[in-house]
Amino acid sequence: MARSVLIVRLGALGDLVHAMPAVAALRAAWPEAIIDWLVDGRYAALLELVPGVNRIVVIGGRTGRPVRSVIRDLRRARYDLAIDFQGLLKSAALARFAGARETAGFAAGQLREPLAGVFYTRRIPADDSGHVVRKNLSLVEALGAGVREVAAPLKVTASAVPGQVRQLLRIEADARFAVINPGAGWPNKQWPAGRYGAIAAHLRARHELPSIVTWGPREQALAGEVAAASDGAAKVAPSTSIADLVELVRAAAVFIAGDTGPMQLAAAVGTPVVGLFGPTNPLRNGPWNAADTWVSRFDQCECHHKRRCRRDTPCVNTITVEQVADAVDRRFGGGGSRA
Repeated sequence: MARSVLIVRLGALGDLVHAMPAVAALRAAWPEAIIDWLVDGRYAALLELVPGVNRIVVIGGRTGRPVRSVIRDLRRARYDLAIDFQGLLKSAALARFAGARETAGFAAGQLREPLAGVFYTRRIPADDSGHVVRKNLSLVEALGAGVREVAAPLKVTASAVPGQVRQLLRIEADARFAVINPGAGWPNKQWPAGRYGAIAAHLRARHELPSIVTWGPREQALAGEVAAASDGAAKVAPSTSIADLVELVRAAAVFIAGDTGPMQLAAAVGTPVVGLFGPTNPLRNGPWNAADTWVSRFDQCECHHKRRCRRDTPCVNTITVEQVADAVDRRFGGGGSRA
């Protein structure tokens, strides 16, 4: 058993969520170990909600330190094991320069940047046949941490936002509502705002649910477009921190979005999810609850894992309002069917 472990997964939001079950498995298998996590400053707030992490080491961003300072700090910790879940040259180098007795990562064919493997003392052929959560879990299994269950726990925090949202929607303090998250990190994942508005109208007409539209940096106008297209069925959410967003999503009856970090947060806290997928594979990147539903164009997409589509119309835009409304209805009916 390793007495001290450094996790290296710098970002992004959804990828951090995908690594959380593996870290939870490490903590369950090695309850006395010190487990620290090296993360990009842009995403450090999420790790403050992750139980079982002893120390968050922040690099870069507005809250992090320069690389040299961080490496000196890491080397002083004298870790037994550093695990790189990211598979980039940068993350692999940081894991190795931390000075741990052993540095582990994925085998060459499973790395985002194959040359990252030169920094590992142990290269592990992980289970890359399905969901990325399973791939991460198989990595820690090979390192001796048995996995009893898939869990991505997030601490419950006090947040006024769910109450504010219910006031904004003019519903009772315990009434149900839907969350729609229309933003996407890639233009190729972006479903049109007007169609999300139509889904909000469907949620109200079919399920008697008002919707709140969440937004991130530079997305408030997009959220406004969704609300404007909803015929009064949706309102724009107030500004949220990561902790606020987690509690808002936890309180929701359903979460509807493309392949984004917020969707992964919804999956982590067990909120029912309806996902929309274009250039990414929902079998690998989608919600891992078998009851969740999605509509996917991955099989027809010509631009897998590309930020921008080569076509005039991104494949995600061929998903219709009717198909998403049907997926919503199936999720409320017990889910399990995906298109």
